[in-house]
Amino acid sequence: MTSTIPEPAPPTSTEAALAAGSAERRAKRRRRFRLSPTLPLLVLGAFVMLAVFAPIFTKYSPIQNDLINSLIPPVWVHGGSAEHLLGTDSFGRDVFTRLAYGARVSLSVALFALCIAIAVGTTVGMIAGFVGGALDSVLMRLTDVILSLPNMVVALVLAIAVGPSFRNLVLVLGFLIWPRIARLIRGETMLLKKMDFVRYAEAIGVSRTAAMARHVFHNILPTLLVAATLEVGAVILAEAAISFLGAGVPPPAASWGVMISDGEALVSTGWWISMVPGIAIALVVLSSNAFGDWLRDKLDPKTQRF
Repeated sequence: MTSTIPEPAPPTSTEAALAAGSAERRAKRRRRFRLSPTLPLLVLGAFVMLAVFAPIFTKYSPIQNDLINSLIPPVWVHGGSAEHLLGTDSFGRDVFTRLAYGARVSLSVALFALCIAIAVGTTVGMIAGFVGGALDSVLMRLTDVILSLPNMVVALVLAIAVGPSFRNLVLVLGFLIWPRIARLIRGETMLLKKMDFVRYAEAIGVSRTAAMARHVFHNILPTLLVAATLEVGAVILAEAAISFLGAGVPPPAASWGVMISDGEALVSTGWWISMVPGIAIALVVLSSNAFGDWLRDKLDPKTQRF
């Protein structure tokens, strides 16, 4: 005797209406909690404008000492002065001025380090993912070795070994970031090379280099853009940490990490010296991460967190 499994009854109109209403509520909830890029872009744009037009926003020098006006608190604190909105440090240097010129250093380090990391990581990832075989194994083992190293320890050792300077700091940070970019791009390339349009291009005689340049690179640009945006915060934090420990941009040059280091011993009497650049770092990192999350959701609608 054979038993048959009854087929499920088709949903009634009431059940279909409830399911549609539930889906609509979920969609409304996603739209309600979806990140907006306006505030992060405004914050990032404000710091970029501050860095680019620093000589216009302030009349003081970021490195010239003025011991007579040392440790003046911010304007909203008792004893503050309108001449120094964010106060002065122990050498009498205007904190707002050093913040503006420090934005130049920190944002420039992030920009150039990311350019190096993207150039190297994209090249290595595309070659490894498209060519495959022994070359892929060698390149990926190299990236695994670098990724397995403690980043801050390696960064400090390299920065001290080659000497503290802006150029060396950019090279060190670029060296530590490119393996993460390479891993990501390799995975995207391995998926794209199996697509029909890439296979058709190879079938009609297009070389591997041309196929990677015309078809693969064009399609990995959104992923690359999101990855670069999300790495901005990590690079700025790394630069601040290295400069704080004395292995980054040498003083008296203005850098957010150097400013925090300058105020380390004066937390009780000159708390604003370290707090102002610390708040700036937090705002830039949070804004870049928020914009990166929004960009990822915008470029990949399938990514949902609710």
